[in-house]
Amino acid sequence: MIRKYLIPFIALAGVAFAVYTVIWGDRPSPPPQSVSQAAQAPYQTFVAGSGLVESSSTNISIGSSVAGVVANIYVHVGSKVKIGDPLFSIDDRATRAKIETSRAAVQVAQSQLNEAKYNLALVEPLVAKGVMTHDNLMKMQFAEKTAAAQVTQARAELNSSQTELKLLTVKAPVDGEILQLKMRPGEFAPDAATAAGQPPLILLGSVNPLYVRVDVNESDAWRVHATAQAMGYLRGNKKIATPLKFVRFEPYVVPKTSLTGASAERVDTRVLQVLYSFTRGDLPIFVGQQMDVFIEAASLAQDSNTNSGSATR
Repeated sequence: MIRKYLIPFIALAGVAFAVYTVIWGDRPSPPPQSVSQAAQAPYQTFVAGSGLVESSSTNISIGSSVAGVVANIYVHVGSKVKIGDPLFSIDDRATRAKIETSRAAVQVAQSQLNEAKYNLALVEPLVAKGVMTHDNLMKMQFAEKTAAAQVTQARAELNSSQTELKLLTVKAPVDGEILQLKMRPGEFAPDAATAAGQPPLILLGSVNPLYVRVDVNESDAWRVHATAQAMGYLRGNKKIATPLKFVRFEPYVVPKTSLTGASAERVDTRVLQVLYSFTRGDLPIFVGQQMDVFIEAASLAQDSNTNSGSATR
């Protein structure tokens, strides 16, 4: 008797659970709340652009002029360096051995030159007295010139080895901060020609001040002026903001590369790049981050009136 009613009950319960699951699953999930609201322009009329933080020296990819095994690394990520500070060095044992060999070659060549000069000094008075022929004098003079050339060559090879030794220690070309470090002692460091197109061994840049490269659509580019005020807001947190100081316009308008994904956005849009600077101080802003930038601009009506007045005059 119990089995007669139990099986239909279980079936009905399963159907009810399935219906409940389908209905619950079709409910739209609530949209996620953003951690920070989008930044609002501080100006009544403005031009907005997307900015990318970069070092004021531009990001410098540090490489090595000479290929070899990395012996020492003198910096780490975040290190502050001055121009001329050593960054890393290549194993120099073979080069130092070559220098010693070159020094010995210079001494040998100098000895041969001294001997040639001595022989020439002996022959010259004998030729003057007619004891030896002029051919003997010419041979001695030629031997002296050959020995002098060998000294010059040996010294050049020594200077070349000493220059190579200096190149084995890579130094900072500018004051800045180590942004990336992708090398370890014992790894092989290729020379600059071989490493073309590969990630840099060290990425260095000057971060005092920082620059913001702002992309302004070409349709709004004419509204941006060097004297206009500008504010930058860190992407994702509008509370982290800083006034921007105009640096320069990039005189070449380029295709837009940082797409926002908006449906109305066109891939053939071209942008004018404007560089602004700011002092980071205690702001948690780093090279490579994006900023929302607002540039104060006159309204379209004001610009039209100004242009009309200029044309009338």
